[in-house]
Amino acid sequence: MLLIRNGLVKTMEGPDIENGQILIDNGKILAVGQELEVPAGTPVLDVGGCLVAPGFVEAHCHIGLEEEMVGAVGNDVNEATNPLTPQMRAIDAINPMDEAFDEALKNGVTCAVTGPGSANVIGGTFCAIKLFGKRVDKMVVKSPVAMKAAFGENPKRVYGSSKQTPSTRMATAALLRGLLFKARRYEEDWAEYEKDPENKKRPDFDMQLEAMRPVIRGEIPLKCHAHRADDIFTALRIAKEFCLKITLDHCTDGALIADELAEEGVPVLIGPSFGSKTKIELAHKSFSTPKAMADAGLLTAIITDAPVIPLQYLPLCAGLAVKEGLAEEKAWKMVTINPARIAGIADRVGSLAPGKDADIAIFRGNPLTDVDFHTVATLVNGEIVYRR
Repeated sequence: MLLIRNGLVKTMEGPDIENGQILIDNGKILAVGQELEVPAGTPVLDVGGCLVAPGFVEAHCHIGLEEEMVGAVGNDVNEATNPLTPQMRAIDAINPMDEAFDEALKNGVTCAVTGPGSANVIGGTFCAIKLFGKRVDKMVVKSPVAMKAAFGENPKRVYGSSKQTPSTRMATAALLRGLLFKARRYEEDWAEYEKDPENKKRPDFDMQLEAMRPVIRGEIPLKCHAHRADDIFTALRIAKEFCLKITLDHCTDGALIADELAEEGVPVLIGPSFGSKTKIELAHKSFSTPKAMADAGLLTAIITDAPVIPLQYLPLCAGLAVKEGLAEEKAWKMVTINPARIAGIADRVGSLAPGKDADIAIFRGNPLTDVDFHTVATLVNGEIVYRR
């Protein structure tokens, strides 16, 4: 058991609590408030003058799959040998020993949704993990979270350069549709068999199509890499054709089509917005896009796409969006509770409330607005995993 007291507590469930207290037991939050009933002898962490917040949540990155420093031998983010690889699972390539995990924890990032890159039309499944641990199996919050799909420049560049399909946006859409048609038929065949297994032929097992069944059933979304407006609309078009759930990841042109996106109501994940515009798809990259998405009423997260932006700079990205007009409280939500909701893990992380995991970041200063802030301590599952 542990009591954190005397901080400004940002619960993300309601108003901030001055001189707040958080009671933790067995890795979970028992209570949050000002005057809690605390058992005698409970250890106390006094954080007077500090800001206490939920650990930051990253909704789209590649941490653990594209490792720091080691180059090609540590890059397991793209199986760029086939444009359709739904059977790939991020969990099988994550290296928790990568130093990027420790760096993220030092800046209060405690949970990340990580997975394959965008070389393939379908790249495989993302998972949500805690950023502290030695063995990924014990770090998983949810797996799978989503199935990666990619539109636009990346698949056509990777395969078109070697005279393979897809070399056009048409081919990317056609390949995706073809897989979805097969997956839907495969799901129907299994449903028929399971209704009457004694009189129906058991369908032949297909690992690719088996991996797509949660997508077809609407259990997980397609996680759609799409920067340009036309690619965003293609992703939405195909989702409607097959009655799929999707998220729009990157959504660089989002501000240009905010009115259209407001009609769709699909979650948007904005970023990486820091750095140079390395390709034409990024022409409208801007830290003002999160505000445009929030103004349109969309459930929005800010992302780093780490290692494109190192994961420890997730709060900096939120702060730069504030600089461009986004309300600070909305920015906080875009790196805590909103990504948790989008990933389907808000029952465990993203806010400070009874019953949730005790993933907590304690700061001297405000990490979104103060350049000279520092992290006093980071807790994961109630354990202090970093202390300044």
